[in-house]
Amino acid sequence: MAELKIAVRLDAIRMPIKCALEQAARLGASAVELDARNGVRPTDLSDTGLRQFRKMLSDLNLRVASLRFQTRRGYDVEQDLEQRVDATKSAMRFAYDLGCPVVVNQIGSIPDSDEDPRWAPFQAVIQDIGRYGAKIGAFFAAETGTEPGEKLASFLGDEDDAFIAVALNPGQLIVNRHSVPDTVSALKRRIQIVNAVDGVLDLAAGRGINVPLGQGTADFPQLLGLLEDIQYRGHFVVGRADSSLEELQLGVEYLRNM
Repeated sequence: MAELKIAVRLDAIRMPIKCALEQAARLGASAVELDARNGVRPTDLSDTGLRQFRKMLSDLNLRVASLRFQTRRGYDVEQDLEQRVDATKSAMRFAYDLGCPVVVNQIGSIPDSDEDPRWAPFQAVIQDIGRYGAKIGAFFAAETGTEPGEKLASFLGDEDDAFIAVALNPGQLIVNRHSVPDTVSALKRRIQIVNAVDGVLDLAAGRGINVPLGQGTADFPQLLGLLEDIQYRGHFVVGRADSSLEELQLGVEYLRNM
C-alpha cells in the first residue's frame, strides 16, 4: 500500500482555528476533518473569509479530508426533517467550496426489512441527498457503527445517480458488536473515508467503549490489507471529539508505523 494519508479531527485540538491548524501540521497530518456544526460553519465564512481560510490551509500544506456534520436526529425522524436535509445540503456546498470530497454523518436507525413502512420514505430522503452530492461534487458519507455493513449496503441501494459514500468507523462497529471485515466486504467502493477509531467490548459492563487507536481490538494491519484489496486511497482520520493532544500524536505515529 502507498503511504497512508493521515488527517486529524480538528475539533479535538481545542485551540483557536489558526493555532489548531498549525498544531495539526506539527503532528504530521496532511489533512484535517472539520466540524461544520460547532466548529467552522458554512454561515461563518464570507467569500473573503473562505479564500483566507483556504490560503491558511495551503500555507500549512493541509487540505480538508472530510467535513463532519453531526445532526441531533437522524434522517429517519420526521420532526424538522426538511430543515435537517437543507442544512446537510448547505454543508455539502461548503465542503465543495473547501475542496473537500465528503460530508460525514450518521443517517439514523435503519428498519430491519424493506417491507417496513418506514423503509421507503427514509431511503428516498437519503437518495435525494445522494443525488444532490453527485450534482455538486461533494458526497454525503454515512458513518458506520449502528448496523452491520450488509444491512447498510442493502439500504443504500445501487442507484448510480444517488451515490452515498461511507465513512468506515471500525471502533463504532466493534462497540456495537459488528464485524469490521464483513462491513468492508459489503460496502467496498462506497468507503471514501476511514475514521481511525478503535474500540473494545467491556464484558464486565456489558457494553463497548471507544479507546485510543491501537489499544482496542480493531485489527488495523488486517484492515489495511482489506482496504488495499478494494484499492482504497482515501484519508485515515485520527481522533475522537474528546481526544487529547497526546492521543492524537500517538494515533498519527501508530498509523505511520503501519
